[in-house]
Amino acid sequence: MTSATDQPTAQLPGEVRMPMLGFGTWQITGRKAYEAVREALDVGYRHLDTATMYGNEDEVGRALRDSGVPREDVFVTTKLPPEQAGRERETIAASLAALDTGYVDLWLIHWPPGDDRASIATWRELLAVRDEGLARTVGVSNYDTLELDMLIEATEEAPAVNQVRWGPALHDPGRLAENQERGVVLEGYSPLKTTDLRDPVLVEIARAHGATPSQVVLRWHIDHGIVAIPKSVTPSRIRENFDIFGFSLSDAELRQLDAMGR
Repeated sequence: MTSATDQPTAQLPGEVRMPMLGFGTWQITGRKAYEAVREALDVGYRHLDTATMYGNEDEVGRALRDSGVPREDVFVTTKLPPEQAGRERETIAASLAALDTGYVDLWLIHWPPGDDRASIATWRELLAVRDEGLARTVGVSNYDTLELDMLIEATEEAPAVNQVRWGPALHDPGRLAENQERGVVLEGYSPLKTTDLRDPVLVEIARAHGATPSQVVLRWHIDHGIVAIPKSVTPSRIRENFDIFGFSLSDAELRQLDAMGR
């Protein structure tokens, strides 16, 4: 199992490094959220993904605090709901209080808030929150390339990250290239939900590496330079999803998996 300090990271603005594999917490609340995050941290995850709308920031923060892992060793992401546009300051204050931390590593606009003017105004507020040190870096989620360009044109600052639904069946090399050309790191959510884990090509590649199809999907993200945030509440699955650093995929295997998106 890879140690917490040996994980690959993505370089974000401001000398911020983001672990390429994170632990997602969507649809996990209450005691299950607390226990899953504790397990993930014990296994070695050092990147936690939550959001205001998930309703679990308290549990994520408490699990991190109780884990004994130093706060500065864990990359924490949360997200602003679009309906909170215009109330950015109170929303980040509530998130920081729930997480019981003085800052987050990444704050995202969860998806575009209404019209273009609202999106740009919200983006300006996120940049101000970053400049005040409440978030080390800021980005967006569920934005297309035109929406990214709108923010960049208005502020001359690109989002550090664009978190989108991604997996081999959704692979879009053009969109990936467009984000990369703008200096935006693509982060894939629901990486396993979007994939047919029984696909014969995927099963055969997994067999060749002594891995599971889920592990191959996550490794595919990493080898493409895409951050992945799988989610599970099952301890064995949490451990399996983290154990992806002992192999890599060949160019031919990557092309085979890319073709699942055609």
